Amino acid sequence: MNSDASSKLFEVAKRLMPGGVSSPVRAISPYPFYVSRAQGPHLWDIDGNKLVDYCLAYGPMVLGHRHPQVMKRVIEQLDRGWLYGTPSELEVRLAERIVDLYPGIDMLRFVNTGTEATMAALRIARGYTGKDRIVKVEGGFHGAHDSVLVKAGSGATTLGIPDSLGVPKDTAKNTIQVPYNDLGSIEASLSEFEGEVAAVIMEPVLGNIGPILPEAGYLEGVRRVTKDHDVLLIFDEVITGFRLSLGGAQTFYNVVPDMTTLGKIIGGGFPIGVVGGKRELLEMVAPSGGIYQAGTFNGSPTPLAAGMATLDVLEKERVLERLNSRGDELRKALTQIVEDLGLGYSVVGIASIFKIFFGEAPKNYVEALKCDKAGYLAFARRMLESGVFLPPSQFETNFLSAAHSEDVINETLEVYKSNLRD
Repeated sequence: MNSDASSKLFEVAKRLMPGGVSSPVRAISPYPFYVSRAQGPHLWDIDGNKLVDYCLAYGPMVLGHRHPQVMKRVIEQLDRGWLYGTPSELEVRLAERIVDLYPGIDMLRFVNTGTEATMAALRIARGYTGKDRIVKVEGGFHGAHDSVLVKAGSGATTLGIPDSLGVPKDTAKNTIQVPYNDLGSIEASLSEFEGEVAAVIMEPVLGNIGPILPEAGYLEGVRRVTKDHDVLLIFDEVITGFRLSLGGAQTFYNVVPDMTTLGKIIGGGFPIGVVGGKRELLEMVAPSGGIYQAGTFNGSPTPLAAGMATLDVLEKERVLERLNSRGDELRKALTQIVEDLGLGYSVVGIASIFKIFFGEAPKNYVEALKCDKAGYLAFARRMLESGVFLPPSQFETNFLSAAHSEDVINETLEVYKSNLRD
């Protein structure tokens, strides 16, 4: 795999941007590849290499790259203008569709990223309840804002310690961490800080450390415990929304939270975020209430048009049924490869997300850390050199799109088999 052009461009980038990248996960060692174009399930870099893409921009491209219906709708919107700074009919129509699909959403506010959505959700929870503390799950990622940038603990309930310079200790101390799939820890933390916790925020399926799936009864238990302690439950469905099902994980698992955050897929590949929830919560958001949230690009028509087009395709063509079935077949085939090679690795996933853990299948963050991180990175590099792009971390989720045909997947399986054997 020739990558001379990418290597040279990275030397320039390092002088201009921190680490040479615009987001840390893109800092692939020894240097990232620079994409020049994309189509369907493929990327092409500036050196001319063609790659099968299982990163899919970390989830948004559920239909694959440059889907014709999405592109058509976006071009039509560009002809009408791409930023108004006023309300548009599009935001009303897309809001109607989201509210119809998500049982935990009566009202919503469009924002621009998943980070903005979770930040707003926590502000709403605190403003509504008058309480400052929150509980989050170790290994759960909710964006890059102060309340959720806290270090992981040892597996027991821990008070937050800043995980980034610049995060005030007084902010992080209001974040309590608990292990995933451990209902007792959530119950214990809510009891210890009775009357002080505004909300529990969690990914129903851990996506940024996995995927790690909820054990039977866990999500139902979290819902029950939060209600018992009069604490709001926030599902961060930025990854699972419109992927596990059109109604996200809350519909897939039949567990309804008080608030939901969305992003990625609902923007059709354009920047977007959604914070939604019960009517009495969202009615407290300005201008109807005293909880402030605003943004120049909130409800920008271009992402809304892309999102509407994506929903049209997902609904009318029943994409998720076929895609989830293909995900089942892929995981089954990968499991067979791993077993045949006697590697002791674990294939994990659900719907159209998957991952090989270089170790036993973890049920929480601490167990995930026991997997062979260095071995996985070396494997991901070999896969890249063989023409398959996997997220360059043991702790990121792989995604399938509707553009990944049976032939593409079969070719990928052969590459997996060859590189795992090596």
